[in-house]
Parts: sequence; structure tokens; C-alpha cells
Amino acid sequence: MRQAIIPGSFDPVTYGHLDIIERAARIFDRVWAVVFHNPEKNGGLFTIAERLELLAEATKHIPNVCIDASDGLLVTYARERGIGVVVKGLRAFSDFEYEFKMALMNKRLDEQIETLFMMTATEYSYVSSSVLKEVCQYGGSVHGLVPPLVEERLYAKLKHR
Repeated sequence: MRQAIIPGSFDPVTYGHLDIIERAARIFDRVWAVVFHNPEKNGGLFTIAERLELLAEATKHIPNVCIDASDGLLVTYARERGIGVVVKGLRAFSDFEYEFKMALMNKRLDEQIETLFMMTATEYSYVSSSVLKEVCQYGGSVHGLVPPLVEERLYAKLKHR
């Protein structure tokens, strides 16, 4: 079985994330969308449990996608499950520099795991979870950039800040 993992903080999941997940699901037999704790991002708006719930809801139409969470190393998670490919979405050249360094480190940690870069669809190339949270916080619209449940939860959470 050909398996791939799509790691991310998914705080929250966007249509850019879903674009990559859907496309990867057409290539691989099973795709694992895994919420990882990112120490470079302060806390997070949504808890891990909330992110898992939103991600599961957003991907329920894709039968070969599994949702999970981890706070360990990506390569350890992949190795333990027999996953040989990491799929990373890229929005812009600035993403590539960071992701390239991570891919090289992952390769050093486990040379059997490959990284596949996919360009996000053009209409989502500027979308990031942090930009969406900022737009919502100041009352702007993110309609069409996140699934409806995510949009609802974003506004509900941020109006109390």
C-alpha cells in the first residue's frame, strides 16, 4: 500500500490544505493528515482536539484519508506506520526554503522517507492560517477560504478575544 503523510499545524485547516490533501489522496492509497505541534508557533487558536475535529469534518468526503495527531518527530511517526512519503504543500518561494531544510533534516534522520512538494492551487497561494486568523480578528471575511464549519468556529473563537 502506498501511503503518504501530510503534516501540519492545521490551526485551522484551510482550503489550501484541503487542495493538497485531495490531490495527494488521488495519488496514494492512504493519506495521513496529521496535526503536529509546531514549537515555532505560539500556542495556537484551536486545541489539538478541535483541530482534529475540524480536519475530520473537512476531509470526510475523502475515503482514503486518516486523521491523527502527534507531538513527536515526523520521521518517527512515518517509520512506525510504514509511511514512505511526506507531502508538503508550497504556496510561495519563501515556503520552499523552510520546507527544503526540513526535508533535508528528515532525510538525514531516515533516508528511506522521501519528501514530495506540491504547489498549492493558485487561488489559495496567499492563504495561511495565521493571515486568516488576523483577518477574522479584525472583522474581515474569510468566506471561501476555509470550510463553513471552520469559518463559523473562527469567528466564534475570535469574537471572545
